[in-house]
Amino acid sequence: MRSIRLRSARFLASVSLVATIAAATAGCQTTQTATSTTETTGSLPTAAADRPVSAWRSDLETYGAQYRDDPSKVGVALHYAQALRATGQRAQAVAVLERLSMEHPHDKTVLGEYGRALAEAGDYEQALDVLGRAHSPDQPDWRLLSAQGAVLDQMGRHDEAQRYYLTALKIVPDEPSVLSNLGLSYALSKDLPNAEATLRRAQARGPVDPRVRQNLALVVGLQGRFAEAEQIASADLPVNEAAANVAYLRQMLARRTDIPKAKTSARATDGSG
Repeated sequence: MRSIRLRSARFLASVSLVATIAAATAGCQTTQTATSTTETTGSLPTAAADRPVSAWRSDLETYGAQYRDDPSKVGVALHYAQALRATGQRAQAVAVLERLSMEHPHDKTVLGEYGRALAEAGDYEQALDVLGRAHSPDQPDWRLLSAQGAVLDQMGRHDEAQRYYLTALKIVPDEPSVLSNLGLSYALSKDLPNAEATLRRAQARGPVDPRVRQNLALVVGLQGRFAEAEQIASADLPVNEAAANVAYLRQMLARRTDIPKAKTSARATDGSG
């Protein structure tokens, strides 16, 4: 059972995102923060985008030494904080960026990184405040709007989160990362058909991020279409892992009574429109 649970972590970007969606569809809330590499709902953005941990550890040493010599250098402090986040030292990253934001209170790049670090550390209220100051209504940043939406989803405020994603999509129509966030937000609010349609739109705006496809597999599986979910998941995972993920999902659904019933005859949307 433990091995199935561990393998099922790859059904999305992390176990905690699975737990977030499972808890939300069961009518609960969660404050878990995942370690996915994109600004996705339930998995707040980290700095570890597609780089090996060894590279971030090397940066940690390099920029850490430079930061100790002169903590006032913005570029050095930002790189150091990024390496701290990527290696799981979230509290220290927050401390570095808090100091930097006090010295540069109007630097939107600094505020954006500080807000993301606060969100990763679970300080959602302050994260929303800082991210809101990192851009302005006349100059909105779609990436920060998406990050704000992800924070709101972590707080269980899914309707508000979806408004942020939709605003971001007005700036960058059909941006896959925002569509993925929006789709997962719909899943968290138990609107699984809309979640599936939105994730299919994200998938269609290639190149396909494996995380988007695994999110789609989860949402399809949550609707009881296990064979289709396994087929989608197996595009990125070994067949045995995809099967194990679906087996775990079956067990999860069997234990919950308020997740939508299986719709084995439901047709998949093409994501258009």
